[in-house]
Parts: sequence; structure tokens; C-alpha cells
Amino acid sequence: MLLRTPLAAAALVLSLASQAQEIPQTIKDAVARADAVVAKIVALPAGERTFENTFVALDDASARLDGETSLFLFMQNVSTDAKTRDDARAAEEFVVNWSIDLGQREDLYNVLKSVADTRRPQLSGEAARLVDFSMRDYRRSGMALPKEKRDRLAAIEKELQKLGVDFETNIAEDQTKHPLTASELKGVPKEVLERQTKVGETYLLGFDGPTYGAVMDYCEVETTRQKMQWLYRRRGGQKNVDLLQKMLPLRWESSSMLGYKTFVDYVVETRMAKNAANIQKFYADLKPIVRKKALADFAEFSNAKRRMTKNPKAQLMPWDYSFVKNDLMRTKYQVDSQKVAEYFPMESVVKGLFDITQRLYGVEMVDVTSKAKELGMPVWHPDVKLYEFKDKSSGVLIGRMYTDLYPRDNKYSHAACWTLNVRHDFLDGKQSVPLCALVCNFTKGTKDKPSLLPHDEVETFFHEFGHGLHTLFSDTRFARFAGTGVSRDFVEAPSQMMENWVWNPTVLKTFAKHYKTGAPIPNTLLQSMNAAHALGSGIETESQIYLGEMDQTFHLAKDGKIDTTKAAWDVYDKDTLYKHVPGTYFQASFGHLVGYEGAYYGYLWSLVYAQDMFQRFEQLGVLDPKTGAYYRDKVLSKGGTKDETDLLKDYLGREPKMDAFLKHLGLKK
Repeated sequence: MLLRTPLAAAALVLSLASQAQEIPQTIKDAVARADAVVAKIVALPAGERTFENTFVALDDASARLDGETSLFLFMQNVSTDAKTRDDARAAEEFVVNWSIDLGQREDLYNVLKSVADTRRPQLSGEAARLVDFSMRDYRRSGMALPKEKRDRLAAIEKELQKLGVDFETNIAEDQTKHPLTASELKGVPKEVLERQTKVGETYLLGFDGPTYGAVMDYCEVETTRQKMQWLYRRRGGQKNVDLLQKMLPLRWESSSMLGYKTFVDYVVETRMAKNAANIQKFYADLKPIVRKKALADFAEFSNAKRRMTKNPKAQLMPWDYSFVKNDLMRTKYQVDSQKVAEYFPMESVVKGLFDITQRLYGVEMVDVTSKAKELGMPVWHPDVKLYEFKDKSSGVLIGRMYTDLYPRDNKYSHAACWTLNVRHDFLDGKQSVPLCALVCNFTKGTKDKPSLLPHDEVETFFHEFGHGLHTLFSDTRFARFAGTGVSRDFVEAPSQMMENWVWNPTVLKTFAKHYKTGAPIPNTLLQSMNAAHALGSGIETESQIYLGEMDQTFHLAKDGKIDTTKAAWDVYDKDTLYKHVPGTYFQASFGHLVGYEGAYYGYLWSLVYAQDMFQRFEQLGVLDPKTGAYYRDKVLSKGGTKDETDLLKDYLGREPKMDAFLKHLGLKK
């Protein structure tokens, strides 16, 4: 176990002091304003304390601080300037550490506790929930512990924050390149190769999503796929393995000090799952069902590889999966993914997505990128767009959304939606405008072709956009519960539900049109795509189970002491039908180990609810405005103001069920 001595803690303080030189004055000023609000709350005489001037005032201050700092902190993920990225990371550490210290302030806690003890019985609904959640947070931050233990907890949280930033930075700035010749890249589309750096006759391939995905999908040379996957599963490097070995004992130590049996129990206490045992039961119930489909998939894919290689003894390897799936799509279902992409030029996908949103939710979406400077909002790269959402009937501004859709060096390397500001009515009468940013890494156009999105990238776009809608359509009283301020094992449900629209023929016929001819996507192709929807779903779901159980294994290990590489291999061999590949350490590039630590199970968990919720659209119409309005009112606008199970029952009119989830994956009980 890694222990921080008083000397080490002092070194951390000195480190923060030196970094403060790089923190913009605007960030310091924002924190100072929040400090002033806290000081005012603490100074309130006992007889003058109310729910409004304590809990609500603190919620106000938190919302204002987020709104004033989040856009700059976000720059660490997207800025093209190294100094800006570094300054943003230092600023985030400064702000987060302030927040950690705030959660340990005994004087503020005593004020809030006095109000909770006297005023809580008179409160109901969202107000009562704010008090309950706030006092729960104080308990979880150690306010019931002696001061020396609280100080240790704060030191751990600050160190974990720094280690987590380093972990994510190592992934984002991994510059691994693999030199390959044209013959080694046989089958990879020409437009993919045109985007690569070339030295003489050698291509230097990076590991951004579009490049790596194209090689795994199309390269006919198995050794190339093998090498690329091996390198892909080493991104982040041994340095991230080492960081993880530092983080896990610290996470365990903090949860143990608070009285939790495991770190997972600490993390999921505030989520739908409630404890580690319920997660284990979820996987135990699901795995036998998935394994049946995975075995059938594995046999089908193995036979396909033997046919392709003309080798009756050929074995299916993990680097074969995407390539073989692509072949089966073409030969069994007559779906050529490159041809499918020709019906999804980026411009049409954006327009189609916006048209669907406008029709379902009664909004108007306008590109205001050219007015960004006038609005006082940065545009950090020529690829970036800024959009405004307005109510169609009243013209009232609902919120704004950034999109940054193509890969580049030093940019966040996956797909995500950041909430940068939430809708909030402040006590002084001012109202904040929701702001979010969709950051993706989609296939970029070439000199000969526009950006043509593979269907899975269209699906990812809709997914992240679903998160954006959750942020923009929020209508809560308190910032604490706005938008995606829900349990983390429910937060993916609205975004996962949004993926269903890219499989619906009625929807696709509205915008999927050939980039050259404008012809709509053929009905026969749509039918074939849907027929192939569950191809490989067993293998793919087992991959998700592997990631979730790897995360659980790391965070259930006693004292956080575990060889993460060996553990990851063992879980992989148990949860999938493949065998691990020596020399790989995929956990080093698994960014969800920071932010979703102990809780990656939430993706499959929330998919159950996503598919259950989508049934209403299937029954009443995927483009029906009344159905959209009902969903917006019952789910999107509510944020975290209600217990998620109650929210679901209110929306569904019944208890949630798993049937639609299993059907979606082509599984049977």
C-alpha cells in the first residue's frame, strides 16, 4: 500500500504553489467569488439561517463556479496549444482541490447540518433531495471522522485527482506510430492511406479511431492486424500501468477509512446498483445468456475465417473479429460497410440528426459559429462548430452545443460529451444558458471525398448527441440535479436509447442519401443492415462484460493490491472465448478507469433501461412529436430530481423489464 507521509503531503502543497503561477487570474477570481459566498453562509447567525440562504446559496455558488471555469478546464482535451492544455490541467487541479477542501470545512458543515436538522421536515421534492444528498456527501467525505483522518482523506483525493489527470493525458498524447508498407496494408481503403503521414514508401499509422478501425476492418494481412492490435492495447504505456498501481491502493484506503467493505461499495452506494453484490448478481444472471450467443458467434466467425483462408485448422483470433465480421456482412448479408458509408456524408448526418431533434422536441437549431466571438465564446480549431437551440414556438434560447468531430494530435482520442454549463435560475434572478461540447474522432474527408461516416460512427454521433440533449433540455430548480446530474449507472440510458434511431428505416430514409447522386439508401440495404444487427452480438457483449468485470476486479482487490496486467488477462480469459495476448496491457489505455472507476458496469446496466424506454417510440412513432414531448418531459427535463427507478416507472407506467434489452442483442433467456 502506498502511504503519504507528512513530508510527502508537504511536497504536494509546494507542488500546487508552484503550479499556481500558471493558473489564469480569471480562474482564481472565480474561486475567490465562490469563497466569498461560502464565507457569507458561514457568518450567518443561527437565527437567520434558512434553506435558501444556505443550501440554495451554495448550489448557486457551485453552478456559477462551474460556469465560469469549465470551458477553460475543458481546453486540456481539445486545445491545439500545449501551454493552454497544461494550464488547463493545472487549473483543474486547483479548482478540484478547492472543492475537496470545501467538502472538509467543518464550519460550513455545521451551518448546513443545523439547517438540515431543523428545516428538513418542512421540505419536500427536489428541495428535500438537495438537503439529503448534500448531507450524504458530507458523510462520504468523512465529516464523521476525526480531523486527522479527514485531512488524510483530503490528501488522498487530491493525489488521486493529479494521478487521474496524468493517466488521461498519457492516453490523449500517446504518439505511437506503426510503420507499414503498402503491401502490408493490402485492402485498407485508399482514402484512409491518403490521410496518413508517409516517409518514402512507408506509411506511419497512428491509432486514432478511424485509422485503427479501418485497418482492423479491411486489412487483408493478418500479421498487420495482429501488430496493430498489439500496439493499440499498449497505448498509455507502462507509465499508466504504474499510475494505476498507485491509484488503486489510494482508492481502497479512502473507502476503508469511511467504513466501506470495498471501494466498489463506496462508489455505487449513490447509484442504482447500490452495492457490489448487486453488480455481481447482474453479471452472474447475464453471462450464461450471453455465452450461448457468443458460442454460436464464435463458431460462425471461425468457419468464416477457415473459408477465407482456405485453412480448415485456422483459429479465430481477437484481431480477426472486425475483419471477419466485415466479410460476413458482405457475403452473408450483402452489406458492404464502405458502400454504406457513401450514404452518410457528414453534412447529411448532421442535418438529419438536427431535423429529427427539431421534429421530436419542438426546437430550432442554428449554426452560430460565425458569431462565436461576438458571443464571447472560443472556437479552438477550424473543425469546431457552435450551434444554438431555440424553442420553435417562442424563439427562447434553450442552450448551445459545440461539436469537434475529427481526430488530430493531442486531442481527446475517443468520443464524449462534456457538460460545460447547466440551466440554472440564480437567486439574483439571472439565468444560465446550458452549454455542452460533443468531442468525437470521426472519419475526415479527403481531397476526393467528403467525410463519409461508417454506420457505427453515425451511431456514436447519435449516442453523444443524446447526452447533449440531456444537458440542454434540463428543467430543474437546482444545478445539482440538472441535466446529466443523475446516477452514473443511468446517465448512459438516454444516449444509448438515441442509438436506435440510426437503425430505423423510416428515420434513415429521411437523411441517408448517396453523397454523389443524392439517391436515398435502398430499402434492400436497410433490410440487410437490420438483419445483420445482431451479428457478433454475443462476442461484443462479452467484451463489454470483460471490461466491466476487469474494472470490478481491480477495485474489489483487498487493499488495492493487485497485478493489474495479470488480473486483466485472467478476466479476459474467463469472460471471452479468446485467450489473452502476452505483452498487452489494455488497462493502460482504458480511460474509463478514471471517472467510471468501479462503475463501468453502468454501460450494460443502463442499456437495459435504454431499450425498455425506446419501446414507447417503437409503438407510438419514432418521429412522433407527442412521444418526443412526453419523453422530454418525463426523463430529459427531470435530470436527477427523482430516484431513477421512480423516474423510469413514471415514464414506462410499469416496472422496468429486461426483455427489450435481450431482444436488442439478439439474445434469448
